[in-house]
Amino acid sequence: MAPLRRKSAFNAVELLNQRSRGIRDAGTLHRLCLKILRNIILHENRSFIKVWSKTSKSAIMYESGRVYCENYQNCYSCVHDQPQSLYKFPKRSKQQKIEDALLCQSPLDKTLSSPSEHKPCLLALTADNWLCRISAETGKELQRVYLSPKYKFRYLAWNVLQETFYVKSVQNKETPLARQAGISQNAVMHLAIFHVFPLQIVGILEINKKGFGSGVTDVVLSQGVLAVSYSNKSVKLYSLEHIVQRYLTEELTLGQQSPLLGHKTVGDAPFGIPANIQVTDPPPLLFEAFSHNGIQIGGYPWHYIYTPPHKKHRGTHHIASLKDSTLATNGVQNMNCCSLETDVIFFHPADSGRVIHVGPTTINVLKIISELNSPLPSEVAEDFSLSTHRSNPSPRVTVTSSGRAVRSRFHQLDDDPMQETFRLLEYEDELDLLAIGVTNGEDEEGRALIQLHDNQTGRLRRKIDLVEPWDETYPHELFFDKDTIVHIEQKSSNFCCHVYKLRTIRK
Repeated sequence: MAPLRRKSAFNAVELLNQRSRGIRDAGTLHRLCLKILRNIILHENRSFIKVWSKTSKSAIMYESGRVYCENYQNCYSCVHDQPQSLYKFPKRSKQQKIEDALLCQSPLDKTLSSPSEHKPCLLALTADNWLCRISAETGKELQRVYLSPKYKFRYLAWNVLQETFYVKSVQNKETPLARQAGISQNAVMHLAIFHVFPLQIVGILEINKKGFGSGVTDVVLSQGVLAVSYSNKSVKLYSLEHIVQRYLTEELTLGQQSPLLGHKTVGDAPFGIPANIQVTDPPPLLFEAFSHNGIQIGGYPWHYIYTPPHKKHRGTHHIASLKDSTLATNGVQNMNCCSLETDVIFFHPADSGRVIHVGPTTINVLKIISELNSPLPSEVAEDFSLSTHRSNPSPRVTVTSSGRAVRSRFHQLDDDPMQETFRLLEYEDELDLLAIGVTNGEDEEGRALIQLHDNQTGRLRRKIDLVEPWDETYPHELFFDKDTIVHIEQKSSNFCCHVYKLRTIRK
């Protein structure tokens, strides 16, 4: 009988030694390096120290170790001890202003035609309808494509992360004069769909009344599914692959001529890209649901989260099977919040099939229990729960010195700024930690801290104080990226970015 293998435990020195000697494969080494970093971050002699702040008149964005200011005009790298300027664009006109952008990371398993395509780039949409591919390291423009002289494009989003993306136009709205004249516009909005690596056009899809009916309010593309929202609170899902196969009138190639443009070059000004996906009849419907605030799909097997569009269901979140819309046992989640900010619920970003429900005083991490081929509905059960520490609420009935009883008309709000309150939650996938922004309301000037919790158990691992005051009346964003924490806040008409880096505490 073979002896049992002992599960070995290595300290950081042993792991680094094995890495230098090439004993372990790349995947194992990467996981071990992240394990070392996690242990360093959670060690008592390490802490996050504020090293940099930046104020901007326009919104500030953070992604993958880069801070973008002034409508992407200025870019700073956060990989060093302190953020350093990567590039700064010359001042642009309002027509050339960047409206939206996506950061692209090149694939490791493909050989691309141009060396520049192997480096990260920024896909930027300008106000005058140009799609530009810009080096994320130098700010040099690598490629530009003119989208259209007819449709105003404003939004960028991923369909499949780092594979396909789309550019969405503003909605075509009928003018009062057109309504009076009985003229109805068929086209509602347009989506320009692209492949990345290399940048190539799939087509421009026209969202029209012939194919999708009237009352369309918004369209989202995700994982090959076209989700169309309607004014009657309906959400309908369609297959993008089926739509392209059935309604594509002509395949297009950037830089080549097209009959749809009168043999002009696709992507050149002033011709742009023609609408080559024309839906002429309703495509097959994959799924439909009615929800007050849209639907979310996730879990194993597939489930969706929605809020029925009836007043009695406001504030509740329903979890049901995507297969047959059967409501899960314990599938109605309701925190009964009495707060200015509503609670939020979403599928765990780690694709673990769990659900995170965040309220001002409670965070519930839920799991969906389901057996394959079972006739019984799935069940929503609590994995773990986190709660704030609060003092006893003031009594609703007080007695004055004269003996008169005075009854308060309102309960204390769950997100009262003078009480400890959950504000934000961020997941660090590589370290498997949850970062939770918490305000404590102990001082007159609002203060906040970041709590790091183990993603698997919810156990509190450490707390990190934020230096800057936290004003609950303005929006905030939190990013936790390995050894960097970024806090972005809005203050009146300005935006502020605060960067914290991991440091050793000298005792």
